[in-house]
Amino acid sequence: MSEVRRTDAVLLLVALVWGSSYLSAQTATAALPVLLVLFARYALSAVACLGVVAVRRRGSRRWTRDELRAGVPLGVTQAAVLVVETYGVAHTSAANAGLIISLTIVLTPLLDRGGRRGTLPAPFFAATGVCVLAVGLLMSGNGFHAPRLGDLLMLVAALIRAGHVVLVGRCTAGRAIRPLQLTTVQTLVGTALFLPAAVLDLPTLVHADPATWAQLVYLALFCSVFAFLAQTWAVQRTSASRASLLLGTEPIWAVAVGVALGGEHLTPLTGLGAALMLAGTYWGQSVERAHRSAPERRLPSTHALDKESACPTAHTTPTTT
Repeated sequence: MSEVRRTDAVLLLVALVWGSSYLSAQTATAALPVLLVLFARYALSAVACLGVVAVRRRGSRRWTRDELRAGVPLGVTQAAVLVVETYGVAHTSAANAGLIISLTIVLTPLLDRGGRRGTLPAPFFAATGVCVLAVGLLMSGNGFHAPRLGDLLMLVAALIRAGHVVLVGRCTAGRAIRPLQLTTVQTLVGTALFLPAAVLDLPTLVHADPATWAQLVYLALFCSVFAFLAQTWAVQRTSASRASLLLGTEPIWAVAVGVALGGEHLTPLTGLGAALMLAGTYWGQSVERAHRSAPERRLPSTHALDKESACPTAHTTPTTT
């Protein structure tokens, strides 16, 4: 139980850090272009990771073949999450961004079919319906109107993040992959992806004020390096679905930081949406947890093959969770 609680505590801390990241990203993108912010975040993260790898090398290989093969596709999916998420938070409130992204909680079990038998029970889909209603209320603001661009982008980010969480579990399960080396590959991939789009704006980055640099450093070292390492470490010790469920406290921290530090306000409709989102996600958590812990029926197993095909670059030795 101590190992379970330690893993859960790490995931909850990641949720707190990510919950605070929306206000930081919103502040940084108000001063700099989105792609420049993402390049700086990845570049600073890559430098920090490379420094730690160099210090901790101790005669062993810096990267194994599995780490490189898993890190490249995971770096691409992580970059996709962050680019859609950062554009989204630039066009909506930090509280809304954190609440809508929590749809990842109900999307991940729908995508993560590697650790269970059969289909999810009907109450889980009812909880999903509550979350969908909550998203509609969050998008309404002071009254029903066309959805804001930022809210729609956060919906897309939630779907991509759910796929990324599942892919992390499937690409690392049963393989000797070190979180630090995997995270370093991801940060290098992200830096390479965003460099061409940011190169013309680099002089703007150099002359950014100290407050903006503080936001960038926080996003890089805490919301990227620490969070990526901790997420990978924890997902290797639990299921992708459980990781997503524990990260479900993220919207609580996003709302708290947005209201306390960002001066944001919840209208009656968005307040109701926030309450329904939290209720729906935690209802979904309890249903999924009960379904996952229930005794499994003996059925032909195909999930090992599904797990290998989800990360085609990994070696072909069957793995189990």
